[in-house]
Amino acid sequence: MGNHRGVTDHGWWPYAWATTNRIHRARPRPNREEEPPVSDHFSTSSAATTQLASSFNEPLSVVDPEIAAVLEQELGRQRSTLEMIASENFVPRAILETQGSVLTNKYAEGYPGRRYYGGCEFVDIAETLAIERAKSPFGAEFANVQPHSGATANAAVLAAIATPGDTILGLELAHGGHLTHGMKLNFSGKLYNAVAYGVDPETFLVDMNVVRDKALEHRPQVIIAGWSAYPRQLDFAAFRAIADEVGAKLWVDMAHFAGLVAAGLHPSPVPYADVVSSTVHKTIGGPRSGFILSRDMTLAKKLNSNVFPGQQGGPLMHVIAGKATAFMLAAQPEFRDRQQRTISGAQLLAARLTADDSRGAGVDVLTGGTDVHLVLADLRNSPLDGQQAEDVLHSVGITVNRNSVPFDPRPPMVTSGLRIGTPALATRGFGDVEFTEVADIIALALLPDPDVASLRERVVALTDGFPLYPGL
Repeated sequence: MGNHRGVTDHGWWPYAWATTNRIHRARPRPNREEEPPVSDHFSTSSAATTQLASSFNEPLSVVDPEIAAVLEQELGRQRSTLEMIASENFVPRAILETQGSVLTNKYAEGYPGRRYYGGCEFVDIAETLAIERAKSPFGAEFANVQPHSGATANAAVLAAIATPGDTILGLELAHGGHLTHGMKLNFSGKLYNAVAYGVDPETFLVDMNVVRDKALEHRPQVIIAGWSAYPRQLDFAAFRAIADEVGAKLWVDMAHFAGLVAAGLHPSPVPYADVVSSTVHKTIGGPRSGFILSRDMTLAKKLNSNVFPGQQGGPLMHVIAGKATAFMLAAQPEFRDRQQRTISGAQLLAARLTADDSRGAGVDVLTGGTDVHLVLADLRNSPLDGQQAEDVLHSVGITVNRNSVPFDPRPPMVTSGLRIGTPALATRGFGDVEFTEVADIIALALLPDPDVASLRERVVALTDGFPLYPGL
């Protein structure tokens, strides 16, 4: 990082500054008679200055009514529908404030107390708060809160604990893994020799004996535990034992279930993993971004340097301030209650989708239930494919995403499944009564010839009862 000193958007600035000044000093001053009159110069720029000042202080609705309309329409969509994409949530009003704040103006390459820009005394406070608040609920010794996303956090983790060409072992994408765990078109599949373990074809559960066999066969340098579509808890102690047996680093990606961990409702991977990565915007309900945790301080320098300058330049300080607020809220008693309602809502949904009428229509639930914030509906025996089921739910006002199921016979853009999550509705205030109603609406919508108008009315009754961002 020492070599970075003086590098800005314009290159190696001390050299550029000196060169520019030498050129400037060598240039002869123009004859005063050739210079334009001062009054003419100011009259030329005055209108532009006034115009810039006017647009600078005007609201979005005046400056760019087309984009203002998009914002208004999206707010209306979020208010009037039930958001059940498992990776989405609603941020509190306070976090909307941080992300629309003057912190968006500040460049702050480096880390608190070691920046490559001046004027960072206040953003240093924000980032330090975010770091300390990130470590606290997870019992970590180290935190990096600068990653712009979960994907950049994951790229930094792999760069810190593996070398290009090393073997990495993660959950098969088609079985619930993530792009950054070794998918061939992703950086993780291009830079590393990615091999995968899958789920059992009968139970759809991760079989730790299979994971061990794969690890012994391929001797990976990194074993990845984590998922984007898997409804059960992973055995982190068993993963640790396998990693130790083959001499691998254990990396846990807890992007989806981090909020459950922070609330004490899901086993923590931090005591077992060499490094843990996550997003902030899923079950935690903070701004769209990532972070990295570890208890191994010998990895701290590598992790920091592989975030900056390895993956990123300037951090997004308005987002980091939002992370600080999100982590603060995760330490409050209300947060645990919200996470409990999240899990309970998912379990109520799973129970309803395994009722006789749903199964009679060819709808089932992978693994028979859920331990987390999402349900994976299996439509392989349904007349509906994933795309059609997503569209039907959209028509009644429920937003979900189609998702491949393990051993899916249909292509990824069609799929034979749905991934349905409860975090956003729990954030909105839903409890067991409301989730029971939501589950029934979904189950009926997936039956043949659903009464779309009637189901839409039931959705409207729920959204009207739980207004979102009143006064915004």
